[in-house]
Amino acid sequence: MKRRNFLCAAGALCLAGLSRLAHAQERFSLFVASDPKNVERMVAIAGLRDNEVVIDLGAGDGRVVTAAAQANPTVRGVGVDIDAKLVRQATANAAQAAVGDRVSFEHRNAFDADLTQVDVIFMWFFPELMRLLRTKILHEARPGTRVVAALWDMGTWAPDAVDKVPTDVNLWIVPARVGGYWEWQLSLGGTQRLYSAVLEQRFQTLEGVVRAANRHGLFHDLKLRGDEISFVLMMTLANLGFTRHEFSARVKGDSMEGVVRITMPRKTNEEDEELETFVLPWQARRVPTSGFFKPVGVEAR
Repeated sequence: MKRRNFLCAAGALCLAGLSRLAHAQERFSLFVASDPKNVERMVAIAGLRDNEVVIDLGAGDGRVVTAAAQANPTVRGVGVDIDAKLVRQATANAAQAAVGDRVSFEHRNAFDADLTQVDVIFMWFFPELMRLLRTKILHEARPGTRVVAALWDMGTWAPDAVDKVPTDVNLWIVPARVGGYWEWQLSLGGTQRLYSAVLEQRFQTLEGVVRAANRHGLFHDLKLRGDEISFVLMMTLANLGFTRHEFSARVKGDSMEGVVRITMPRKTNEEDEELETFVLPWQARRVPTSGFFKPVGVEAR
């Protein structure tokens, strides 16, 4: 599959030949050079775009970063490895492949690599180390960053895409952090309406509820891909009737900015009713407390 890098696994691997590394590292993965076909698959599933920056954690002899730079002449890359000898070898290999001006390699621990400015993270480690690095990636990488690894997964963080033939190559997309309390207002039927929402998040999986006046509703079809979010709300609003909301937005820290498509009843006369649909700009903001939990009372509505 791929490589040996980072951090000493307890037990048999921590033998005399690795003793100095064992003192410096918590876990260790043996270097095994990646099969060229798997390298091609990893680069392909990453979906490289112009001018992107890639990083390979545990770069070994540099073949993944080099292949990424060869696949797109505008891509730049960096590889990090704990073995100084492999760093020198990777640097020489990149120069020989004529991508040395866009690719560099660093003698560094994977946990010390800067993930804040990269678009794609490649890695392949033993499962325990993959799981440990998951926490760093979710904390540090920007929403929308793609993570590619062969064979092993990252625990309960399910991949967004998998190339399964002949062995798994997984793709994850770092999700924006949207769990918590959100509020927004919409002007519908001549009335400014406040919505108080609660979103529960587990990686890219979401659930949510909302309150508008004294009515409560569930969100449906919630989707989060990087910083792009969408969901549907269907609820009966006072003086309007049953109303469908289709929200789509980009998450920008503590705000969401996008549009909402509204479908609601419109009375044409005293007896007839038809539906009207229109689109409104929409912006939500994160709040420290939520009106969702305010008392409702027992008055029938």
